[in-house]
Amino acid sequence: MKFPCLFYVVVFGISFTSYSQIFPIHRITNPIAIDGDLSDWKTPFIGPFVIHNSGLKATQDTYVSLSWDDTNLYLAYKSKDSTIVGSAKKNDTQLFKIDDLVELFFDPDGDSQNYIEIGVNAFSSNYDMIIHCVSPSCGGWDTDISLDILGMKTVSKITTDGYDVEIMIPFSSLTSIKDSGFITPVVGTKWKGNLFRIDYGNRTEYLAISSYSNLEYGFHKPEQFKTFVFLE
Repeated sequence: MKFPCLFYVVVFGISFTSYSQIFPIHRITNPIAIDGDLSDWKTPFIGPFVIHNSGLKATQDTYVSLSWDDTNLYLAYKSKDSTIVGSAKKNDTQLFKIDDLVELFFDPDGDSQNYIEIGVNAFSSNYDMIIHCVSPSCGGWDTDISLDILGMKTVSKITTDGYDVEIMIPFSSLTSIKDSGFITPVVGTKWKGNLFRIDYGNRTEYLAISSYSNLEYGFHKPEQFKTFVFLE
């Protein structure tokens, strides 16, 4: 599927800031080694993340890049962090309560009812879960952390100014999740979602690639999720 030039101008013109509503996922042909080293990433990084409920500048910058190929979704986060909080832990620990980490939420069919959440700390530990909303506005939800995304890889690397994270998620595992609405994407496929970071360092900050206008339910406001587009 080909997109008009105007579409590319719109997407690339607005998606490099944290006020965007549309973010690109770039198709790649070069292999990516999931090892925490971001030197082989060719797709652009977007950001910086902002305070999730105000859009104000964060104390420490965060950038992210998204890409895909026929079999996997890839994400890379660059997080500046002068005081990293956390440690290596057993996967599916509730890291979001205790550790610095990056997160992703994706609701592929945009129905605001069932969406996945994945988090990774600075020591490669991860959790994955599916969240079932139990009210129209997700004022309540049922969290199922028994979800296991087979084949997912998460590797973090401490850097001189913070930490980097690489995530690889097989589409085959996503499409097998019951009630999730995932299908293997093609060029032009759109998913709803948002990307986050929790920073417990010098001061606690909750960050997002794009802020919410109403934080009544914290991060869990799928009706305010943004649009991610799979591009050639």
